[in-house]
Amino acid sequence: MASGEKALVLASGGCDSTTLLAYAVDKHGAENVHALSVQYGQRHVREIESARMVTAHYGVPLHTIDLTNVFAESDSSLLAHSTQDIPKETYAEQLENSGSPLVSTYVPFRNGLFLSAAASMALSLGCSKLYYGAHHDDWAGNAYPDCSVEFVKSMAEAVRNGTGGELDVEAPFVEWSKADIVRLGLELDVPYVLTWSCYEGGERPCGTCATCRDRIAAFEANGAVDPVMMA
Repeated sequence: MASGEKALVLASGGCDSTTLLAYAVDKHGAENVHALSVQYGQRHVREIESARMVTAHYGVPLHTIDLTNVFAESDSSLLAHSTQDIPKETYAEQLENSGSPLVSTYVPFRNGLFLSAAASMALSLGCSKLYYGAHHDDWAGNAYPDCSVEFVKSMAEAVRNGTGGELDVEAPFVEWSKADIVRLGLELDVPYVLTWSCYEGGERPCGTCATCRDRIAAFEANGAVDPVMMA
């Protein structure tokens, strides 16, 4: 049953945010949902293309912003100008082998910036909900601290205070595993074949970067095969 409240979903075109978009559409109705996709200097445009296909599938308007210049001085391996290669290890292996408190694909406070920009857009669009697809597997071991429960609570409080109580940030998956998210997505018939999670571009996912490994394992945990790997 659609709630009638308007909502904005941060939509990367990946597995998690697409499931979140399906969740929001199911809860609010497509006519009350907007999506926001962010260009930030990432290595490829596949995820933006996927966001366009996914939002078209759901009949939801997609808004885009470009924050590339903010990260011009960062050497995160996720960025197109980086001198680093994308690691082919799990997040846990990366943290153990590097001795760093962060993985190399961490983009400095990226999600804080995204949520701040999205809050401004959401309020301008008359939305009372801002949905963010953070989940447990991304903040476990502190790989991505801007996906953690503490971060989400802090940002939600800041946004609520900064909007006079007019906008709530919700991250319904923040304590879920990716397998939990895929389970919900399969129930909601999410078109995962349209999504893209791999840190590399190309015609097919690499299958070996950390996000590919997590995604493959999530589908396997649900007795399913990722349709992107079959395409």
